[in-house]
Amino acid sequence: MKTNNLFTVLTLIFLAIGLGACARQEQPGHVSTASQSANHTAKNDAHAARGHQNSAQNSKPEKPVPAFQSEEGAKTLKPTLKPEIFTGAVRAAYAAVREIPQTIAQLPCYCRCDRSVGHKSLHSCFEDEHGANCGICMNSALMAYKLEKEQKLKPAQIRERLIAQYAGY
Repeated sequence: MKTNNLFTVLTLIFLAIGLGACARQEQPGHVSTASQSANHTAKNDAHAARGHQNSAQNSKPEKPVPAFQSEEGAKTLKPTLKPEIFTGAVRAAYAAVREIPQTIAQLPCYCRCDRSVGHKSLHSCFEDEHGANCGICMNSALMAYKLEKEQKLKPAQIRERLIAQYAGY
């Protein structure tokens, strides 16, 4: 019994360390992509149109959305690793990415690997072993797969859901 509890505790600690290492803090001087700039401009315009004042007291600064590819850019993708080399949830995530690669490429990855390793989108995480070692990447891919297959959402709608889910990280 003690061995099972120790194993459970060590597993949870390992997962927490892995997720913590994968999550990246904002770094000053980040250059936004054109789609991010357009998104923030639209939000700012809508905010101003409602007559709200943009002050430090009434609003907190928005974090930029991590990199993602356009629909056109998602047409030419590098191959992902084969799901068969993994097990469990990792295999399921790699399989999901293999099934809907163009959708996954149009999604940001909130572990901020665009800054740390130059990834272009969530799809990039599965071109190597990065996705296998990051809970944010795996959860995002599985969430996207479920939203596309079960709710028939389009990539832009899925992207908004991911932003709502992870923007606070």
